[in-house]
Amino acid sequence: MYAIIATGGKQYKVAEGDIIKVEKLNAEAGSEVKFDVIAVSSDKGLLCGEEVANASVSANVIGNGKGKKVVVYKYKRKTGYHKKQGHRQPFTKVEIKAINA
Repeated sequence: MYAIIATGGKQYKVAEGDIIKVEKLNAEAGSEVKFDVIAVSSDKGLLCGEEVANASVSANVIGNGKGKKVVVYKYKRKTGYHKKQGHRQPFTKVEIKAINA
């Protein structure tokens, strides 16, 4: 059994026990969060739309962190212009506890 959830403008395919990194959430480590469900695959087949209107996925927050550094380098030839910039995207690591469908 798996579910498709939406959070942070992205969609993730999850099953019970999975550990995933999602866009940063305002939640402390050890707290519980719930995600909206787009579709659920079960014994009956794939359920979506109004069939999963009351479904949810609950997860435990493991912690927050930052991803690997991405280097952004801007350069314009013949003018002496160059600019180096780094970025680390924040994330929240969660463990999927239950799929309530």
